Amino acid sequence: MLFQDIIFWVLAVTAIGAALGVVLIRDLFRSALLLAVVFVAVAGFFALLSAEFLAVVQVLIYVGAISILFIFAIMLTRNVREGNLPNRLQLPAVLFPALLLAALVVAVVSSDWRPIPEEELGRAQLTQTQAVNIVAEETLAAEGFSTAAALENAQQAGLADLLIGAFVLPFEAVSLLLLAALIGGLALARSRGG
Repeated sequence: MLFQDIIFWVLAVTAIGAALGVVLIRDLFRSALLLAVVFVAVAGFFALLSAEFLAVVQVLIYVGAISILFIFAIMLTRNVREGNLPNRLQLPAVLFPALLLAALVVAVVSSDWRPIPEEELGRAQLTQTQAVNIVAEETLAAEGFSTAAALENAQQAGLADLLIGAFVLPFEAVSLLLLAALIGGLALARSRGG
């Protein structure tokens, strides 16, 4: 068994166990901590897929910001130990995830999971490299990007370029939203403590 396979199965078991703990544990604080474990496991999956940028973003945004925000909100909530009381939304809360799980299972079973053909593997690796740094035009031409339009599209395919270029406004809106949530949480904590 390869080292990557062992890491994958450790991450998979950790993610599934922590996700079940998030749903089944009545203590909201521990549930939020287990959610952070799930986020770290997802970051590990991104790292295994050679998507280092997404792994870092997952850790910074979800583990570092969203989980802390959840924990902060839980700490400001009264009666944390009691958890959620039973109500009339229990049946939809079970039914909707069950339908979502069924749809995911159907999608996984019906998908074509063939690996990338050998002749296309170089182009796929260049696309991954493009997310981190700029690839020379000679290297792109050697891999089959022959026309000027194909070269231009390959040079503009980087994820970082898209976040700083075409999608800079949504990227900054997310950062402002997280900043507003942090300031709101601090304001709530200060008004209760003072």
